[in-house]
This record gives sequence, structure tokens and C-alpha cells, in this order.
Amino acid sequence: MRGSGPCLIHFPFRERIKGLYTLTGIAYISAVKSILLIGLGSFIGGVLRHLLSCCLNDSVVKGFPLGTLAVNLAGCFLLGVLYGFFDRGALINQELRIFLTIGLCGGFTTFSTFMNENFLMAQGAQFFTLLLYAVLSLGGGFLTLWLGYTLLKAA
Repeated sequence: MRGSGPCLIHFPFRERIKGLYTLTGIAYISAVKSILLIGLGSFIGGVLRHLLSCCLNDSVVKGFPLGTLAVNLAGCFLLGVLYGFFDRGALINQELRIFLTIGLCGGFTTFSTFMNENFLMAQGAQFFTLLLYAVLSLGGGFLTLWLGYTLLKAA
């Protein structure tokens, strides 16, 4: 099953020394390369998100976050297309997958990851878990944003 559940970056440890694990040379280079690919993709995705949001929020409809909505929907569509390619056996290069999904789509919008996780639960007929996750994410996100804002405003 695809998705954002298992980590795509693995750190095979060589030995345990005084409670700490050390990376082998090759694993360290691979991990750093993956992190740099994610960072580059996130940078590009973040810049694209900012440009699209600014263009649409300021010029189309006042008072409605159309740019954010467009980014969220475009990110969901892009992630769906990418995972469709992955399921067909295309784009199997792990580094490209990390760059495009975690990096580019993650930098563009985390909403696409949220929707993909919900989609995977629906595909697996995990409807209670899907409902619980969606309600806790949306309701909890709103409440914690309000709490953070309220605490800072009161200080």
C-alpha cells in the first residue's frame, strides 16, 4: 500500500556505542542526499505555493482564500497523479519519488498528504479511522490554532 505512513528515508545503523547509533558511511551519504532532495523540493513547492496564492488571493475574489484553495486542490491532484504513476510501475526511482512527493508536494501543500491519507483509509474501508482522523485533524487544528492565538493575544 502506498502512502505517507512508512518513512521513505531509512537509516541503517552500523553499531551501538554508549547508547548512540552511528551511521555507516554509505547510509550517511544516502540519508543526507535524501534530506537535500526533500529540502530542494520543499523550497520549489513553497515558492510555487506563495506565487499562486498571492496571484489568486489578491486579484480574483476579495475575502475568500481562493489562492489557498487552488493550491490545496492542485496539490491533491498532483499527488494523486504521482501515486497513480507509482502504482502503474512508473517513476520507481526512489530519489525522484522523495523529491516529488515529500519535497515538492510537501512544500506546496501538506493538505495533499492529509487527503491522500484519508483516501488510503477509504480504499481500505477504514471508515471509522478516516472519520476520526478527519474530525481530529480539522477540528483539532482549528482549536489548537485558536488556542495558540488566544494565549499569545492574552499575554
